[in-house]
Amino acid sequence: MGTAVRLHRRIPVITNHPEADQNVLMVVDVPERSRLEIRVGDETAGFVEYRRAPGRIAFIHTSIDPRFDGRGLGSELVRAALADARAEGLAVLPFCPFVRSYIEAHPEYLDLVPEDMRARFALPAHG
Repeated sequence: MGTAVRLHRRIPVITNHPEADQNVLMVVDVPERSRLEIRVGDETAGFVEYRRAPGRIAFIHTSIDPRFDGRGLGSELVRAALADARAEGLAVLPFCPFVRSYIEAHPEYLDLVPEDMRARFALPAHG
């Protein structure tokens, strides 16, 4: 009996990151591991763990492999994750401190966090 191979959904990375120009940078949804992975070539450089519920996605933890530190990949990963949540019409619960701080620094994503939940994440009520 053969094993079914599950294809992972690629999430577009829209950026001016130098590795994106070389077609080696991609973000992939790996639902069986409840995470989005950022890949550089064939290597997984990092991930953001999530939990889904109807109409919501909670980002729990972000990690970048130390070999890829200092290259801005964590920000690229979170940017793609938030853009994907927006495209899917999902509210975002940023339990991960890195995701929360990214939203704080990029208020264009604040609207993804429900207004009644923003104080819980120490985010401003309005952008």
